[in-house]
Amino acid sequence: MIIKSLELSNFRNYESLSINFDNGTNILYGDNAQGKTNILEAIFVSATTKSHKSSKDSEMIEFGNEEAHIRTILEKEDIETRVDMHLRKNKSKGIAIDGTKIKKAADLLGLLNVVFFSPEDLSIIKNGPSERRRFIDMELCQLDNFYLYNLNHYNKIVNQRNKLLKDISFNSDLKETLNIWDSQLLSYGSKIIERRELFVNQLNEIINDIHSNLSGGNESLKILYEPNVSLDSYEKILSVSQEKDIKLKQTTVGPHRDDISFIVKKNNSGESEIDVRKYGSQGQQRTAALSLKLSEIELVKKITNDTPVLLLDDVLSELDSGRQNYLLNSIGDIQTIITCTGLDEFVNHRFEINKVFKINNGTVEV
Repeated sequence: MIIKSLELSNFRNYESLSINFDNGTNILYGDNAQGKTNILEAIFVSATTKSHKSSKDSEMIEFGNEEAHIRTILEKEDIETRVDMHLRKNKSKGIAIDGTKIKKAADLLGLLNVVFFSPEDLSIIKNGPSERRRFIDMELCQLDNFYLYNLNHYNKIVNQRNKLLKDISFNSDLKETLNIWDSQLLSYGSKIIERRELFVNQLNEIINDIHSNLSGGNESLKILYEPNVSLDSYEKILSVSQEKDIKLKQTTVGPHRDDISFIVKKNNSGESEIDVRKYGSQGQQRTAALSLKLSEIELVKKITNDTPVLLLDDVLSELDSGRQNYLLNSIGDIQTIITCTGLDEFVNHRFEINKVFKINNGTVEV
């Protein structure tokens, strides 16, 4: 899958934009705050319906306007597909595929798989568990519509249950209805736990070889899934936690509190394994994060039998030359769109640049 072209209208700082991409490596360069990342964000929205920044639709609309449009032309096996996004300030977004409106995001997800890599992703290891859950959710929602369905329902039920927990403090009779919500929470939550466990297992089949190469053969890496509650004990612990949940007015048990850990061991040494989140150096954390992103690319290839589009947002400036070279050499046959502040950082790298765009205050020069 490749992106052939992108058209924007009143999106962020682009009043109007039309850009045609090459199948290979595309460079967007220019000073900071000129709109380079906004182009990547529009692509990400076209693929996932959401901003990688967790921005609301209204925040992506150019100041002074009520709506914005994104049109993306995709190509797979010589067949073109048009995706139109209509962002509105006070209404939900409209989405159409080849001119036909769709009602559910699930009808779009998976049409275009993207892997987004930004400097913030280098901190995914040391940041809080919500960042790591978001990584899992964003990838699985692109790969598995069933997971998206379960996750959406689970999140809605958690919100409704939390509201009920607050209402119980004013009306204790409502406590009798708690078991109804718990049975639904258990149903959707169990499916999420199962799929996340499989996802982590699939990543583990890929990540150690990548990490070993990145570390010069000095380290091995594995990911551990840390569910907040096991499938076997979920129902019991959810029931036992009702009184605590009522007191705290929030749901304290379930996959919305899951985490993953990254365990590194130095090869050919007597040192024990360490959890890189807590005890790893900044270099180890960054290498683990890069290994995770590169594994994401390989997993998408494996599951979809297609290549994702790789979006690199000023990430190369955050990596040392060794990690830069490994990342760039890993691109291979993947369509890649890279943002950077200048072209000089690419002079010493032996990889082919197919198309260059200069971004200046919402305008693009080829």
